[in-house]
Amino acid sequence: MNTPIQSRKDITPAAKNTLLIYLSTTLAVLLLMMVFGAVLRAGQAQIINLDLTLFYKLMTLHGAGMVGISGLGSAAVMWYFLSKYIKLSTGILIANLVFFLLGVVLILGAILIGDFAAGWTFLYPLPVKSMNIWSIESAATYLFGLLFIGVGFLLLYLDIGLALIKSYGGLSRSLGWHCLFGNSKEFPPATVVASTMVLIINTLGILVGAVVLIISLINAFYPAFQPDALLVKSLIFFFGHVFINAAIYMAVIAVYEILPTYTNRPWKVNKIFLAAWSFSTLMVLAVVPHHMLMDFNVPTWLATIGQIGSYISGIPVLIITVYGALTIVYKSGIRWDLAAGLLFMSMYGWASGVIPAIVDATIHVNTVMHNTQWVPGHFHFYLLLGVLPMIFGFMLHITKKPSNENTMNNSDKASLFIYLFAGVGFVMAFLYSGKNSVPRRWGVHLDEWLATDQVATVFAVLIIIAFFVIASKFFLRLPNLLRH
Repeated sequence: MNTPIQSRKDITPAAKNTLLIYLSTTLAVLLLMMVFGAVLRAGQAQIINLDLTLFYKLMTLHGAGMVGISGLGSAAVMWYFLSKYIKLSTGILIANLVFFLLGVVLILGAILIGDFAAGWTFLYPLPVKSMNIWSIESAATYLFGLLFIGVGFLLLYLDIGLALIKSYGGLSRSLGWHCLFGNSKEFPPATVVASTMVLIINTLGILVGAVVLIISLINAFYPAFQPDALLVKSLIFFFGHVFINAAIYMAVIAVYEILPTYTNRPWKVNKIFLAAWSFSTLMVLAVVPHHMLMDFNVPTWLATIGQIGSYISGIPVLIITVYGALTIVYKSGIRWDLAAGLLFMSMYGWASGVIPAIVDATIHVNTVMHNTQWVPGHFHFYLLLGVLPMIFGFMLHITKKPSNENTMNNSDKASLFIYLFAGVGFVMAFLYSGKNSVPRRWGVHLDEWLATDQVATVFAVLIIIAFFVIASKFFLRLPNLLRH
């Protein structure tokens, strides 16, 4: 049943076209965010003369845009495959897209017109203390934009939750606990298990995000209300941490569903698989204190939980997914195409990206490296080489003609190699700079940092070229798909 989108008989034309709009929007925004990212690196490298006000506006837009659009693209992956197992509302799928686009318009207006440049984290009290660079109204517009996006995703998750409960009798059963802790052999599909985990963690994350956005909006319009800055910071990072992790776990569904179609081997769900996902459901929420390791008044026991939890939180799911991908591909006689290559490459990006994350989560390392470029190095590793290849592989798989055999031409091989090579080079430039204590978020760099910045800029341009080739394959297929 893992067939291209035009041959799925159980998906309505409205749902199909909405998903294609999701993916088209994702690719268009990703291209824009990648260009902004390259401009930021070129400014730091002094290749171009970038005004500092513009630098921080683009940095804010790049951060918020990459996190948000990764969530949208990953949601398309999850919805498409989950709709095979449970009945989901196309109307809610459309509503999420509408809320997302409204939020994007507000965020773009706040930044590009209103000059808001407080970073995607909008840490209190910066949004309302801008030294007259932006207005209170601009800050509020940005916060409302995030709130609109959160409302859309919350509606999507509520619809998924209701459908899972109706179909499986409860979230514990869709998470497979009746098999994990009982003798039942009716294992839920991998997609259902992963989607249930995402539903649980990201519903909590979005609700916390809504609370902190409302707190920030009240402060913006009623300055006498002054919340505790550390509490606000902790809530923001809980929301951001959970949301971006959920994007990874939604996108990895593409690996579970698509790779087996190339190898003719099923992705087996067993008690180990269920235990790994259940463990990660708890640990993704529990490791948030690793964002607080530099807060001097955080209790030692809480920081310790953040460190230990960071070491083990994602490893079970990562191991069973990477091991599963290797085993179903090994000696399968797989015929590679670009989609399969991207999905398999994403396993490398996810597995390798966790290493610098674990390093940074070590308390004594974190105290000297967290505010360096090491941190953007580790999350660019996850996004560029993990999440995005999962989304790219999905979009190419569902839009190919059913009659096409799996093939990889020279342009496919070149784009895959360049994307991998440039992606690794780009993140290594960040990590190398972090090792040398180059600060993150600085628009002006010292002369001794410029060589690494310039190398990173070259790699950024190569990533954009490879991305453009990959995205063009999707857009060339789109007109015919929308007509059928």
